[in-house]
Amino acid sequence: MIKIAIDAMGGDFGPEPIIEGVVQALEEKIFMPILVGDKTEILSLLPQYYISKVEIVDASDVIAMSDQATNALKRKDSSIYKAVELVRNKEADAVVSAGHSGATMTVATLRMGRLPHISKPALATLMPSTAPVRTLVLDVGAVTDCTPQNLYEFGAMGEAYVQKILGVAEPRVGLLSNGSEDSKGNALTKEAFTLLKNLKGFVGNVEGKDIFNGKVNVVVCDGFTGNILLKTSEGVVTTVFDLMKQHIRKSLPAKIGALLMRKKVFANMKKQIDKDEYGGAPLLGIDGCAIISHGASNAKAIKNAIFQALAYTQSDVNTVIEELLTETK
Repeated sequence: MIKIAIDAMGGDFGPEPIIEGVVQALEEKIFMPILVGDKTEILSLLPQYYISKVEIVDASDVIAMSDQATNALKRKDSSIYKAVELVRNKEADAVVSAGHSGATMTVATLRMGRLPHISKPALATLMPSTAPVRTLVLDVGAVTDCTPQNLYEFGAMGEAYVQKILGVAEPRVGLLSNGSEDSKGNALTKEAFTLLKNLKGFVGNVEGKDIFNGKVNVVVCDGFTGNILLKTSEGVVTTVFDLMKQHIRKSLPAKIGALLMRKKVFANMKKQIDKDEYGGAPLLGIDGCAIISHGASNAKAIKNAIFQALAYTQSDVNTVIEELLTETK
């Protein structure tokens, strides 16, 4: 049975939504959760029926969002450190955390280690698209200052993930730039372009709009750009929905139309752009599986993050990443 180590203490709202998410996941999938955190608090929130269906590892320390990520390796009694150690020691197959993302990335990278041909890991996230399959963007925050080699490796990791997890047989990979022409870009992207041409799925430069129109399945960028892109996109979505609500309130015909569309149109739209639908971002390039969820994750997000971890563990993503990088060496 697959075992998933879960940092039960790291989220913004404490262990309650995390444990609720674990319970929801257990209702749909067969796996063994290993809840890491304050055992007394975990047991007080866990329904009696599920006590025999989980393992609990006691941890006396919690890394707060305001703490320095660099100190995470010294805090060996923290819930995230102990959760990662379970994967390192082969006592768990994957780790899920909604805690301090920087601490989680640091501990996962340095304790679990990187895949042999990976110089830096990448945080990947799925973005809404008009195509049937979402677009994978990486990196969105793990590596702010990238080299061309990093971007090339991100392309290989993204191609493997989309192929094995999203089921796209021949993923299309694009490099985010300020224009789609081959000559566009800065020094970093121009050199990365030359390296990425070694990937079978590379189609060239893409613009920001191509993330959402289905032109490619994978978009590669440095973590500084990717993080700004992610947060800007979240802000745009919120603003669009707020503007829609403002205009609907001002018009009776608009209110009637909105009521008619609420169940089918708006519900489907919300599902497509809802970050809770995929739960978290995989940290690609490490020797194992780590899913990093948003600090404000609710139970639904935690459930879906666990499902991501299960899918990743049951796939051979890491093997395919290595094969792609070995083939193009």
